[in-house]
Amino acid sequence: MDPMTAMYVAQGLHGLAYGMILFLIASGLNVIFGMMGVLNLAHASFFMLSAYLGYQVAALTGNFWLALAFAPLGSALVGVAMERFLLRRVHAFGHMGELILTVGVASIVLAAVKSVWGTESLQLKMPAILSGRVSLAGLDYPVYRLFIIGLALAILGVMTLLLYKTRLGKIVRAAVSDAGMVNALGINIPLVFMLVFGVGVWMAGVAGVAIAPILTVFPGLADQVGMDAFIVVVTGGFGSLAGAFVVSLIFGLLSSYGVQFMSQLAPVLIVAFMAIVLAIRPHGLFGARES
Repeated sequence: MDPMTAMYVAQGLHGLAYGMILFLIASGLNVIFGMMGVLNLAHASFFMLSAYLGYQVAALTGNFWLALAFAPLGSALVGVAMERFLLRRVHAFGHMGELILTVGVASIVLAAVKSVWGTESLQLKMPAILSGRVSLAGLDYPVYRLFIIGLALAILGVMTLLLYKTRLGKIVRAAVSDAGMVNALGINIPLVFMLVFGVGVWMAGVAGVAIAPILTVFPGLADQVGMDAFIVVVTGGFGSLAGAFVVSLIFGLLSSYGVQFMSQLAPVLIVAFMAIVLAIRPHGLFGARES
């Protein structure tokens, strides 16, 4: 493979890996906002919190896999507690109450991580088995980035099966469509939504731990990735996992190739793509048109 082709392929794989991280965050946000109608602006803060928890677990145990297993669960528990004791009480007041509450929670999470871990960048070491490089058609590429791509695809497959092939998935989709009818059948709707909320935060938590060895862990991590994830949800369409997946890949590639070839315009490319899509399809690329 000649050097120019190798560079294009490498940048494409970088974009694919970043797109998969965006998908993990955006899909959780999409489930919470698009399906439940809950405006959770603290979602990216749980992503950051999981990265910090992952760093702490790895520092205490020396095991990256334990960090990947338990840190997302920790952030999910915090998210579930927020939904159960805070969000549920203000949901009746509409999105403005949710916005004020979740912005406040995000500020508390940011202050907490600064108080506990400080403001310096922290490094979560990747496991030795994933620290090498592999040859792909003559291109040496980091194994860890391929692991991120595979991890995101595996989670996508599992979530798709759960949502469309299991009784729990049918209940969730029915509750989203008509919560009152499902509740009349004797199913505990608040419990279902709390579970969905927890799964959404867990997915963001997995992304937080997975990206930490590449971006490092620092207080601005939520701002760096959170806005891109929110734009993915808006552009892909609320409630559409397919939309989140496709747009995440497009944004990842735009970001990767933009940084390489048009570094000053790279941030504009994502916003420009969103503007073009929303001008043509105001409900998003895969979003359902409101009746």
